[in-house]
Amino acid sequence: MKKLITVFVLMSIQTFSQNYAISDLPEELKKDANAVVRDNSSSYIIKSENQIDSKKKIAVSILNKAGDNVSYVYIPYDKHTKISDIKIKIFDAFGRVIKTYSKSDLNDIAQSDDSFLYSDDRALAMKIIQPVFPYTIETTFTERSSDTVFLQVLQPYIAENISVENWGVEFKNESGIKLRKKVTETIFGKAEISESDNLVKASYKNIPAYKDENHSPELRTVVSKVEFALDRACLKGVCGDFSNWNSFATWYQGLLEPVSKITPEIQAEVDALNLTGTVSEKVQKIYQYMQGKTRYVFVAIGIGGWQPMPADDVRKKGYGDCKALTNYMRVLLKAAGIPSYYSVIYSDKTIKVFDKDFPKMDGNHVILCVPTENGNIWLENTSQNIAFNHLSYGTMDRNVIMVKDNVAEITDTPKSTSENNREVLRIKANISADNTLDVSSNFYFSGGLYDMTLQLVSLSPKEQKDALKRRYDYLQFSDIDLKNLKNDRDAAKINFDLNFKANNYSKSLGSDIYFRAIPFLDSDFHLESTDRKLPIEVPFGFTDDYEIEYSIPENYKFSEAMAPVKIESEFGSFSMEFIPQDKKLLVKRKFMLKKGTFSADKISDYINFRKKTNKIDHTKILITKL
Repeated sequence: MKKLITVFVLMSIQTFSQNYAISDLPEELKKDANAVVRDNSSSYIIKSENQIDSKKKIAVSILNKAGDNVSYVYIPYDKHTKISDIKIKIFDAFGRVIKTYSKSDLNDIAQSDDSFLYSDDRALAMKIIQPVFPYTIETTFTERSSDTVFLQVLQPYIAENISVENWGVEFKNESGIKLRKKVTETIFGKAEISESDNLVKASYKNIPAYKDENHSPELRTVVSKVEFALDRACLKGVCGDFSNWNSFATWYQGLLEPVSKITPEIQAEVDALNLTGTVSEKVQKIYQYMQGKTRYVFVAIGIGGWQPMPADDVRKKGYGDCKALTNYMRVLLKAAGIPSYYSVIYSDKTIKVFDKDFPKMDGNHVILCVPTENGNIWLENTSQNIAFNHLSYGTMDRNVIMVKDNVAEITDTPKSTSENNREVLRIKANISADNTLDVSSNFYFSGGLYDMTLQLVSLSPKEQKDALKRRYDYLQFSDIDLKNLKNDRDAAKINFDLNFKANNYSKSLGSDIYFRAIPFLDSDFHLESTDRKLPIEVPFGFTDDYEIEYSIPENYKFSEAMAPVKIESEFGSFSMEFIPQDKKLLVKRKFMLKKGTFSADKISDYINFRKKTNKIDHTKILITKL
C-alpha cells in the first residue's frame, strides 16, 4: 500500500516571531539536540469535501553536522494538489537572513525509489548546504488540494535528537461537514487546544529532544498526538462518507469493484486447477498457484495508491504490490465461488491498531481473510515462499479493517506467542585435541522465526552458506555444509542440516581443554544505560530449545559435574542442565523471551535478566587429560 509521505516542511504563515537567533533558544531545547524545530505550523481552511486550502511554515535550526540530515526542503504534490508562494530563507546564528530561494531553485522529482515500479506522485525538493553551523532554514508555501481524506496529524516529532519549540495546527471549517478530533496523550507532550465556532487550534510547545534508546517502541507510537478527520472527504476525486466504518467499507468497495472483474481468462485459470476437497484445500491450491506465477513489485498509482491495479492486469503481467496481489487472490477465490475479504492493516514493528470509535483512512498494508467453517484463513500475498495460512510477525497481534459488502468488520489477526515462535536445535559436537569443533546439527524454525529464516529459501547454495557464516561470524569455519533445507509451506516450518568444522573453538589450559557450553549464541542484545525515558519494547517473543551432545577425545574426561541453572522473570525464563552420559555430555538449554512493552523503570531488571542468561550461555566446560 502506498507509503503515505507527510511533509516535513509543514507550517502556517501566522504572526509568530521570526527571530531565529540561536541565543534565544532555551537550554532545555538544546540538550541532546542536533536540530530544533523553531516553528512548524499549518493553517487550513476546509472549503468543502473536495477543497482544502492551507498556508504552511517550518523553521528548523540546524545546530551541528549531525543535524544536517534534516537540512532539506521536501514538498510533495500530485495532479490534485497545487503548490504556490514558496519562499525559503536561510538565517545565520544571529537570526540574520543570509540567503533566499524560490520555487525555481527546487528540483521537481518523482516520489519514488528503486523499490517502486510506478508512482504518479512528485515532490519539489532541495538539499540546503550551509558550511557554517548553526543556521536556520525557514520555508513557507501555500497549498490547495482536492484531497481531504488525510488531514494532518499533529505530532511534535521528526526524529531522535530533534527538539520542538512550537508545533501547531489550526482548522477553519467552512464546509459544514463535521470535523472530528482524537487526542492521544502520553508523558511525551501535552497539547494546548482551543475551539470556537468553526475554528479549532492545537499546538505543542517546548518538547525536548529524545535520545535514541535501544529496545524502545517506534517513537511515533509513543509521542502524544492529535488526529483529525472529516465525516465526508475525497481522495483523488472519489468522495465518500467516513463518519463510520461501515460507510468507509462502502467507499472502499467503490475502489475495488472496477478492478475486480472475473474475466474469461481468470475463470479459465481457476477451472484449470480442478479444485476438489474442503474449502481450505481449495484455498490452499489457489493460493500456492498464485504464489507460483506472481512476484511483488510496488506500484503507487491508482486513486492515491489505494486502488489496486486490475486483477486481470496482474494475471497478464505476473506482478503487483500488496493491494494488487491481494485483490487478484480475492478475485481468483471469487471465481471459485469462495468469498474472501480485503483487509487493511498496519504492518509495523510496534503494534498499531485501528480505533473502533474513530473511523479514519489509514493503514500501510493489505492482507486477505477467508472465512471457513473451521475459522479464518489469513493470507499474506506478497511472498512467493511464505506458508499457507501464515501471517508474519509484523501483522499478528493487531486488528484489520475487513472490507465486506457495505460493512466493515474490525477483527483481530492471530496471536503471536513465545511458545509458537520456536528455534529447535539438535547438535552433535565433537571436541578434538587440536581445538577443532566438528558439528552435525539440525535446525528447526516455526512461527515468527520461520519468517526470519525464510530469506534463506530464495538464496543460492553459496549465498545460503555465506549468510550462515555472517550469522555465526564468531565461529571460525574451516568447512561448512548446509543440506536438506525444507520450507514446509503447509505447516509454516523450516528445517535444515548444518555440518561444519570450526577452528580454535576450544582453548588449551596446560594439558586440559575448555570450551563454551553453547556454540550458537544469541548475541544481539546490547544495552547498558539505565538512564532511560522511553519504555522497553520486546516486539517479538520466542523460545529456544537446544540440545547439544558433546563427545571428547578418548584420553580426556569431564572434570566435574555442573549444577543445573534456572531463572524465572517477568521477561521470560531460562534453564540449562548438564547431563553426563558415559564419555559424553548432554547440555540442555531453554530460553523463552516474552513479547511486551515494559515501563522505563524496569530497565535495570531487564538488563540484569538478559545479562544473566548471556553469562550462563558463556559457561565454560573443562575436560582434563587422563
